[in-house]
Amino acid sequence: MVQNPVYELIWQVVGSIPPGSVATYGQVASLAGVCGSARLVGRCLSQLPADTRLPWFRVINASGKISFPVGSDGYIRQAERLQKEGVVVLNGRINLATFRWHAGIDC
Repeated sequence: MVQNPVYELIWQVVGSIPPGSVATYGQVASLAGVCGSARLVGRCLSQLPADTRLPWFRVINASGKISFPVGSDGYIRQAERLQKEGVVVLNGRINLATFRWHAGIDC
């Protein structure tokens, strides 16, 4: 895994998202102090080892959707993990008004 000093901050934020809640990539970036770096968050999470205990699956895109292609293994895995925590995934979308983690202010 590529080491980047910002990754530790991103991991801390992602690790703080409570079960049954989601955060957007941009929200994670903001809380990690790298406003406007949603893609960096995605890159960071894509490099996690397969056996990670970090709740990467709680991070979704700004439209409230899972970013993996619909029907892909990653999509199915993420949707199942979210649903096990009580997050409703309907047609690939999560209602941000209901399930978004309110931990701070976005940039």
